[in-house]
Amino acid sequence: MKILVLGAGALGGYYGARLLEAGAAVTFLVRPKRADQLQASGLVVQSPLGNVARTVHTITRDQVTPDYDLVLLTCKTYDLDQAIAAMAPAVAEHTGILPLLNGMATYDILDQHFGTGRVLGGVAYIAATLAPSGHILHLSPADTLLIGQRAEATTALAASLYEVVSHTPGTRLLSADITQDLWEKWVMIAAGAAMTCVMRGPIGAILHTQDGRALITQAMDECAAVARLSGHALRPAAVHTMHGTLLDTASPWAASMMRDIDHQAPRLEADHIVGDLIRRAQRFGVDVPLMRVAYAHLQVYEARQHQAQGPVRPRQEAAGTARPLAVDHASASA
Repeated sequence: MKILVLGAGALGGYYGARLLEAGAAVTFLVRPKRADQLQASGLVVQSPLGNVARTVHTITRDQVTPDYDLVLLTCKTYDLDQAIAAMAPAVAEHTGILPLLNGMATYDILDQHFGTGRVLGGVAYIAATLAPSGHILHLSPADTLLIGQRAEATTALAASLYEVVSHTPGTRLLSADITQDLWEKWVMIAAGAAMTCVMRGPIGAILHTQDGRALITQAMDECAAVARLSGHALRPAAVHTMHGTLLDTASPWAASMMRDIDHQAPRLEADHIVGDLIRRAQRFGVDVPLMRVAYAHLQVYEARQHQAQGPVRPRQEAAGTARPLAVDHASASA
């Protein structure tokens, strides 16, 4: 299987390396600076599940051709337009697209550009970061990847991809209902991001406040109601997992958006993770007051960053930048 990985950051680099180990023909579409770094030192992954260090094939945007079975997409949601422009020349009639992004807005946008029959569904539960050295650090043994078709046209491709990834370390599942899986993860991420960003602290610290448990519970209920009205009521196992993460008084879990705020990041994934859920609630006439408060908080933060720094350039993968990109991908049991 010929796979183009868009970028070689924490998530793209990690899963690209694992796919290489499994025998896939993997090419990384990267900026020239990252291409030079990978040429000089190779792709290095440090992981409890096994380290990887190997040379890789890279191309830059001007070298893209329609020659791939699959494009793996792992950018931040606010960079999606840029990613679509970069990957579009690689998408041939037979090419599938696998995004590993949170929320459902990503799928609406990709479907509009490429058609539902090209876009698979993917859910990753993993914690990884890109170190200043350019090495990828897998931060815990947890690594669960779910993939599945969202349309009949991608059934065979999903099965073929699963056959490859099933030979990589970690938990690998071919989902019978990947859209449900996507919704269930989104509900947990949206509720957790709303609370940890507003409170500027991890779940455990919030739960030790007077009203922390009630507020987190309300946030989960608001998000779950939107999923239910959208035809994706949370299954008991998903509720159990979410409660295990967001109602654990010892939990160090925090959304990556909270970490980004701590690091004074100029942009956040607020619109796709929180804003889109609010818009869907409005279509059903459902009020989600805690989510609206959280979204206003995040919008104020971004506006102040914009004023302080001037017009924000579209973020691109920056080699040598350490960022906990995958806190939101961390296993719920971690």
